[in-house]
Formats: sequence, C-alpha cells, structure tokens
Amino acid sequence: MGQVTATIAGRQFRLACEDGQEEHLQGLAKNIDARIDDLRKKFGEIGEARLTVMAALTVADELAEAGRQIRRMQEEIEGLNDARVVSTDRAREANTAVVNAFNSAAERLENITKKLNASLPGSGIAIG
Repeated sequence: MGQVTATIAGRQFRLACEDGQEEHLQGLAKNIDARIDDLRKKFGEIGEARLTVMAALTVADELAEAGRQIRRMQEEIEGLNDARVVSTDRAREANTAVVNAFNSAAERLENITKKLNASLPGSGIAIG
C-alpha cells in the first residue's frame, strides 16, 4: 500500500493509497489546495473549515454537473443507437424490395421470352 504526504491549506496529511496511485493522489490534493487558495483570495480569511467546505461543495457541484452531462450523452447515444437500428431495418427492407423487384422483372422477362419463342414456331429463331 502506497503512502503520500500532501499539503492542503498549509497543513500536511499522510494519506494511504493503492500502489501506483501516489502521483494521482498528490494531484488531487494539489487541486483541493489550489481551490482553497482561490477561495481564500476571493473571500479572505473566513476560517479553514469554511474554506474547506466551500472547496468540497465546488468539487461536488462539478461532479454533479459531470454526472448530468454523462446522462445526457448516454441518452443521446441511446437515441443514436435506436436511430441506427431503425436505419438498418429500413435499409434491409429496401434491399429486400430491390431484390424482389429484380426477381419479379426477371420472371416477367422469362415469361415474355417464352411467349415470343412460342409465337415463332418453326422459324428456327429462338430468343434467350
């Protein structure tokens, strides 16, 4: 198990993490520290607890917005998948209709050829 010493709002914290996650945890701690510094610049010294809560609420708000965006994107993907299925079904139906039309035309041509051949007996001429 890995360990990191992170500085947040001027205080040091020893934090445990999974092996290989040390750098990621350091980055998260630096992000929180930067948020607290930004809030301190905006609001002044209003107390470490309040600044920490405000930073946590800012992160929670961003997380909630990201969740909403993910849900919107998932709904959009579902809609696109539904449209793809409908489009695929329509293309399959169109393909079937074209094949049927060609088969029907071929049958009509064969029937016409048979009739023409039957109407020309003994002439030595055959069509098709």
